[in-house]
Amino acid sequence: MNPQENAELLAALMRQEELLKQLVAAINKPKLGLHSEAGNCKIYCNRQHGGLWYTLNGEPSDVPQTALTGYLKELRFENTERRKKETCKLLITIQADRTYILESGYDTHFSKSLLTAIATLTPEQLYSPITLQPTPGTTDESVLFCRVWVGSELVMASYNEETNWREVSKQAIAVTKAALEMAF
Repeated sequence: MNPQENAELLAALMRQEELLKQLVAAINKPKLGLHSEAGNCKIYCNRQHGGLWYTLNGEPSDVPQTALTGYLKELRFENTERRKKETCKLLITIQADRTYILESGYDTHFSKSLLTAIATLTPEQLYSPITLQPTPGTTDESVLFCRVWVGSELVMASYNEETNWREVSKQAIAVTKAALEMAF
């Protein structure tokens, strides 16, 4: 390449970088005007109230949608009190049209299937939106699994009694953090 071509290429790359910065800024802007989406939306992932997942606004309310698509921003465990007992929950933060925080017991099939799937991904795969799909167990009415999709591909990941959950959790959290750090 001659110096003129190099300068043109550099100018084009700088314009592209500026457009990318503008796009990221536009995505991160809050929704303006009147809407009903202030704050986070917390979704409880269990079949306790008859559906696959639900929200609490005083009373439990089924979420009729069967999947949530967005960017995985965080996986974390939190100790909390439920029904006057200390318990550990997995909190999954998804950025979509608003921020969704999914809550599931740390040792449920929902959490285990989600963590196992995320642990198999690369940080680059998390640059794209993922889809979480709660899936009922076939033989037990109380069981809820989580299917994870990257684009149109179902992430196939299995687990069993021998699975080291501490390591799977560490790997899933590490992949999620690495994707977030590489994005900015």
